[in-house]
Amino acid sequence: MTADEANLDDKATQFADKLTALTRGVLGEDSPPFAVQNVGNRIRVAPLASDLRIVRIPVRINRERCLNLFVQHLCCWDGAAKYLAVDKTEVKVFYEGSSDPLLRYEYERYWDDPPGAHLHVHAHRDEMAYLLRLADKKGRPRNGMRARRLPRLAEMHFSVGGHRMRPALEDVLLLLEREFAIDVVNGWREVLEKHLREWRILQLKSAVRDAHEDAAQTLREIGYVVTPTERVEPQRGSSRLYLP
Repeated sequence: MTADEANLDDKATQFADKLTALTRGVLGEDSPPFAVQNVGNRIRVAPLASDLRIVRIPVRINRERCLNLFVQHLCCWDGAAKYLAVDKTEVKVFYEGSSDPLLRYEYERYWDDPPGAHLHVHAHRDEMAYLLRLADKKGRPRNGMRARRLPRLAEMHFSVGGHRMRPALEDVLLLLEREFAIDVVNGWREVLEKHLREWRILQLKSAVRDAHEDAAQTLREIGYVVTPTERVEPQRGSSRLYLP
């Protein structure tokens, strides 16, 4: 293992520890811990069993296991090989005993069409199926229609904030508590808010690196003195901040 690989493992392990602290601080100490696994040139961060299968996180309502969370992040270096980047994320909410999720939050680092950060809703509405059928000549459902298969609502990619402002696991946990009154432990809100602040600041820093000239101008407008060095590269117009 090279020094860079070891450093990436360390950063991924820190990320896994943060996710364990989050889920246990909200759902309880029986939530399975997150671990890391090398998979080719990426590192998987997920709750892993001893045989490296991904374990679903139990979610209870009135002390009864009603939901399960499937969570997986595939991580790599960012473009500058300096920061840990998420290459792919899957967060799925399952009803207990069901193999089909209720909804899926997903992220693909190199996507822009469909959007990199998106939501899938597993449900059915006759009106939505009709609209998808109307789009079969040029819309995304056309490939399914060519195969004589009706499009499904679950195949639609709902944009959720782009690559930098996408939801995190914290947002999913907050959704489940707000809408389904899941069981949570004492102090859960403080834990969740702390992790959510850290996530938002982390993404803000990434956005600043994408649009550093605009960030510097905003800081000057509120009274900071910001002077670039000669090493600062010009702001690029093709960064992930602008992708859907």
